[in-house]
Amino acid sequence: MNEGLIPRRYAKALYKYAIEKGQDKPMYGLMQHLCDAFAADATLQEVMGNPFIAADDKVKLLNIASGADDSQTCFADFLKLLVANKRISSARSIALAYQAIYRKANNIYLVEVVSASPMDSADEARLKKLIEGHLNGGTMEFSQRVDEQLIGGFVVNIDSERLDASVQNELKQLRLNLLRK
Repeated sequence: MNEGLIPRRYAKALYKYAIEKGQDKPMYGLMQHLCDAFAADATLQEVMGNPFIAADDKVKLLNIASGADDSQTCFADFLKLLVANKRISSARSIALAYQAIYRKANNIYLVEVVSASPMDSADEARLKKLIEGHLNGGTMEFSQRVDEQLIGGFVVNIDSERLDASVQNELKQLRLNLLRK
């Protein structure tokens, strides 16, 4: 069976369950923390896939990584289901799928701005305002990073869309045009 299909099905079921319990937004926060923990430490995924580590220890580790406490019964039920169905190793994939489902349902866009140098607050505010106009009433999760290889300008990624206004891209386009002639 498709490895992307199983996590998506679990994420859909979790999202519906979280809505019923009124915990869809807190669950989204837990899933963000969980994904951040997996991104920060690659060995976490290795631990989840290791058959010699007890499921209870994996559950404790996921609770710590997500920042969950005793009030998040929905998350605890979710982890119990994963253990019962021997899907604990898919926790990261399910968390990513849950985030995608939640964002789509709540009209949230991931926006990443990559610039050649740090942007000052006025330029950042102006760029955010322009991007908000493009989102048709949606909200954004904004992140910014610096990549000096861009030489100048910036790149805006909105989910799967990309606007590349970097000097590096202009030089690349110029090179391609010269090669065609």
